Amino acid sequence: MPDNQDHNITPEQAVTLHGLFVERVKRTPEAIAYRYFDTNDNAWLSMTWAQARDQTARWQAALMSEGLAVGDRVGIMLRNCPQWVLFDQAALSLGLVVVPLYTEDRQDSVAYIIKDAGVKVLLFESSEQWKELRSGCAQLPCIQRMISLDRIVGHDEARLQCAEEWLPAHAVLVEEQVRERDALATIMYTSGTTGRPKGVMLSHRNILFDAHAALLTCPVSGADTMLSFLPLSHAFERTVGYYICVMAGVTVAYARSVQLLSEDLKIIRPTILVSVPRIFERIYGAIRTKLEEASPLRRKLFALAVNVGWRRFEHEQGRAGWHPFLLLWPLFNHLVASKVMARLGGRLRLTLCGGAALQPEISRVFIALGLPILQGYGLTETSPVVCANRVNNNFPSSVGLSLPGVEVRINDQSALLVRGQNVMLGYWNNAEATRAMIDADGWLDSGDLASMSESGHITITGHLKEIIVMSNGEKIPPADMEHAILRDRLFDLVMVHGEGRPYLVVLAVVNPANWTSFAQEAGVRPDLTESLHHSRLEQQVLQRIADQIKEFPGYAKVRRVLLLAEPWSIDDGLLTPTLKVKRRSVVERFAKEIEQLYQGH
Repeated sequence: MPDNQDHNITPEQAVTLHGLFVERVKRTPEAIAYRYFDTNDNAWLSMTWAQARDQTARWQAALMSEGLAVGDRVGIMLRNCPQWVLFDQAALSLGLVVVPLYTEDRQDSVAYIIKDAGVKVLLFESSEQWKELRSGCAQLPCIQRMISLDRIVGHDEARLQCAEEWLPAHAVLVEEQVRERDALATIMYTSGTTGRPKGVMLSHRNILFDAHAALLTCPVSGADTMLSFLPLSHAFERTVGYYICVMAGVTVAYARSVQLLSEDLKIIRPTILVSVPRIFERIYGAIRTKLEEASPLRRKLFALAVNVGWRRFEHEQGRAGWHPFLLLWPLFNHLVASKVMARLGGRLRLTLCGGAALQPEISRVFIALGLPILQGYGLTETSPVVCANRVNNNFPSSVGLSLPGVEVRINDQSALLVRGQNVMLGYWNNAEATRAMIDADGWLDSGDLASMSESGHITITGHLKEIIVMSNGEKIPPADMEHAILRDRLFDLVMVHGEGRPYLVVLAVVNPANWTSFAQEAGVRPDLTESLHHSRLEQQVLQRIADQIKEFPGYAKVRRVLLLAEPWSIDDGLLTPTLKVKRRSVVERFAKEIEQLYQGH
């Protein structure tokens, strides 16, 4: 692809995130900005940049009618859709601070965020959401207006309006009054180690700098189409899948749902995908299932295609010499690789993968079959990208090199420290947590253990603070969850597990006496060995665990539990001398059983 960096909008040209949008409209007004599925028309529709500007003007006029002041907070609780962008841009143009909310989060967590941020206007989507919101969030006095994309009938809430009624029929975009690059643009809430979300304050400068630095490492342009499916309330998708696309003029198509992702890939045929490991885990799992049913010859053919494709990748990276086997690649591409790539739309040339580590076995297969997967690393607190691999300098076992202008170093505790214009302003209403995260010299402690090669490639080796990073990128504080679960006297010891996995599981050593009573009350023979494997009891145990972890975010859900009778001890190497659980040892000891908890999912 030709170098398109000259056509990208720079932070200096944009000044603010809304200035970025306005500059994009000026440069390519008739180009397609967004594609989306309209359920009323039952068809995919397109929106040009000029049309996006005209629609943003309506949202801006409606927000202006609310009498909000610069710095007031407004919330977005939508699935990915053009309205997310329109509302965001309208709010930013007025100097308002945008607070994204997860559509799948629990009501109490949403209420906490709205109250903590002092959200005055909330945009949400459906009557189903309203059922959840009206019992908790609607009682919050800070909210002066709630807007629903759907028409909600039979309510008596004076503050609630349908978007159709709230928006004027026509409006002209009013020029941004204040263009201050260091002003607060958004508060993005992330789960803290206490289980309560913390509000990360990001300025226009933070996000523009990070988006531009990431774009300098990644060859994308207005010729590209991206399929967006990760929630825009997640910092990774918001910066990479939204603002970078405005910066480079990339067309963004919004997937209908994760469930329909495979179908949408074939319809949209994207050239770029921003993803988390879970998507590739699913596709890889489907491939493995088909291979198990295939003939020995087909399995051998697939293995050869991966081996030759990997050798080809290493040769192209300059890490391996030419080999006669490479002459076979066109054949393997025709017979194997092209068929896998067709499942991804057939045009995908680049995937940016972050949020968690992709298992080496899986990345090797997809890269070998011709899909460049560039893994990276970041935090919401760093806007979020810190480092990423490059197309021509890609070490899949690492998270790549730091972005241009971003400083990284590893301290004496092997923790990765970050400094640069992408580092957050601080935590909202939490100066103590800010001081604990960022030192006087501006170095942010990521809390992640890392190593760095001579070439500068960074590898994440663990977490200084015990944090589980699931394959969808969500972060969970296991110690806090374990303390909560242990409030139930059914358990003597518990360990939450889910690093790099799609969901959480719990390993639990039961209290023999309490378990016997529990089993008898459930009408199951109390024999310890047999009852621990009873499916009905597992479901009841999962409910008891769920009752204890209600204060944690909605995505911190335990799906399976491994019940154990034998207590862990210092002597068997599963507990430390201070009686703390040795996580790695437990995972190694019960590796087979843990794997079974994830089978079929």
